[in-house]
Amino acid sequence: MPKVTMYTTGFCPYCKMAESLLLAKGVQEIEKIRVDLEPARRAEMMEKTGRRTVPQIYIGERHVGGFDDLSSLDRQGELTALLAS
Repeated sequence: MPKVTMYTTGFCPYCKMAESLLLAKGVQEIEKIRVDLEPARRAEMMEKTGRRTVPQIYIGERHVGGFDDLSSLDRQGELTALLAS
């Protein structure tokens, strides 16, 4: 299973929903980067993704996007395959 990384904050409901979905899909570990505790990491996130909002999720080297993007991948049946690669 590829490494899952998520830029997050401690109070983001969409981050919690994304984490729940990933755990339900069998992900056992999510590297969480707290941009509310480390402002420089928010700047890093924005530079890498072009987005300002959390969560921003990476599966392996692929930027999946936020919760809506993750959920859409799941509805299309692509998330399971992505996590299995």
